[in-house]
Amino acid sequence: MTRQQILVVEDERDIVRVLQYSLEQSGFEVATAYDGEQARAHIQQRVPELVLLDLMLPDVPGTEICKELKTAPRTRQVPVLMLTARGEEIDRVLGFELGADDFVTKPFSVRELVLRIRAILRRRTPAENGKLRGQVGPIQVDAEAHRAFVEKQEVTLTSLEFRLLTSLMSRVGRVQSREQLLEEVWGLSPETQTRTVDTHIKRLREKLGAARDLLETVRGAGYRLVDPAEK
Repeated sequence: MTRQQILVVEDERDIVRVLQYSLEQSGFEVATAYDGEQARAHIQQRVPELVLLDLMLPDVPGTEICKELKTAPRTRQVPVLMLTARGEEIDRVLGFELGADDFVTKPFSVRELVLRIRAILRRRTPAENGKLRGQVGPIQVDAEAHRAFVEKQEVTLTSLEFRLLTSLMSRVGRVQSREQLLEEVWGLSPETQTRTVDTHIKRLREKLGAARDLLETVRGAGYRLVDPAEK
């Protein structure tokens, strides 16, 4: 059986050794890159199943590599888990806005990191589990092609934003709590910080443009997508 490959992009060699050992013991194939150029060269040869990406690389910011991965058709579906030694909110928000799937601050528990990687790789598009409505008002989605449209104009969404939208479209009119969305869309424990959801909802609203008001905040409860025909 072919093992899933994790590309570790990190310039601290001690951390790389620990991650490589732990991930291989957990059944993954591990490739390593110590800077952005090495990461690019590896991805050119083989697209990994997940990229573990340090924010602070010696030659190029990790955010730049993340942006490249999430905008290129060949790699935009590859999950990115970002590592950083800094805990400032701006780093977290920027990483998520660029399409990062998760964010871990150093020092971290290797065991927790492996669990997060497994959760990211395990999750599926919500549409596969529920009855996805292909259209809600001016919003249309093509789940198989991974494309979204508003008023017949294509909207560019990250993989997480697309999963969030399809989750909401599979339960039109029903409120979903932040905890529910974290578990279904992110594959994370409900105890994870819910600010992650708020950041992505804000970004998704902006991208929906004319349809942004259909994505409602229900104070104290969560979020829901409403059908204008049913209002």
